Amino acid sequence: MNQHGYRKYLQPDTVSRLKGMEMRARMVVEGFIAGLHKSPYHGFSVEFAEHRQYMPGDNIRNIDWKVYAKTDRYYIKQYEEETNLKAYLLLDCSASMAYSSGDRLSKLDYAGMLSGALSYMMLKQRDAVGLVTFDEKLRRYIPPRSKSGHMHLLLSEIAAQTPSNKTDISMALHEMAERIKRRGLVIIMSDLLDDPDKIISGLKHFRYNRHEVIVFHILDPRERDLNFGGEAVFKDMETGEEISTLPHQIRKDYKLQVDKFTERISSACRQSNIDFHSIDTSTDFDKALYAFLAKRARLY
Repeated sequence: MNQHGYRKYLQPDTVSRLKGMEMRARMVVEGFIAGLHKSPYHGFSVEFAEHRQYMPGDNIRNIDWKVYAKTDRYYIKQYEEETNLKAYLLLDCSASMAYSSGDRLSKLDYAGMLSGALSYMMLKQRDAVGLVTFDEKLRRYIPPRSKSGHMHLLLSEIAAQTPSNKTDISMALHEMAERIKRRGLVIIMSDLLDDPDKIISGLKHFRYNRHEVIVFHILDPRERDLNFGGEAVFKDMETGEEISTLPHQIRKDYKLQVDKFTERISSACRQSNIDFHSIDTSTDFDKALYAFLAKRARLY
């Protein structure tokens, strides 16, 4: 990839114009790799396919000298039996995830592309990845696999999702916490528009079972700031209920409530050693990917 053009593959609106989920996932990941060599990620080195950084005691015969020639750093080839992570991507497909303001991606499209990039990245490094789609019930559960052919199944399923029905996040969390027997990495993509106490209970269920948990709280920018002009009619995408109001009159109180809601969940996550990342759909993908990798770096 042209190192001067990598940025465009990290911008949501650009990625959305690419054809096919696999192409989108590959371009996001390759763009991210290119960006790791530039500020603000200078010094954060990672090889996604089958390498890890050389450590004292490693067999020098496994050093990849081609990688050394490119990076001036020692990496060894890492084989499939050395990686045994099982990751579970939980993707919220409820009706509220359909929301988008202006020409932005919907929350579901953004979460789907991020899920696709993470799947692509982890499968390339031979981690086992599974997918759970849910709304008010579980839609589909694809168990983790690490085989190369598994990627097409995951990306096809992500691309096929359409938002519908109401939300019951805690149901999905509790059910999956009961299903997953072996300790793994659970990554949740959702707007979290549900009862915060029930969400927190579901997240703690995973931690009780000793899973590592990462939460990507995905909102549209207008859901955070209510920056609409004039009179507006707001419609609940899950119940159809409507309300007319003047956004500028309630904006301050609205933002306080959004901040209070976010802090409630964020604080509970900190107390339970759950990694919580609040992002919006205007955020370039490198920020979310870097947060994920920083978490992974602390796990091992």
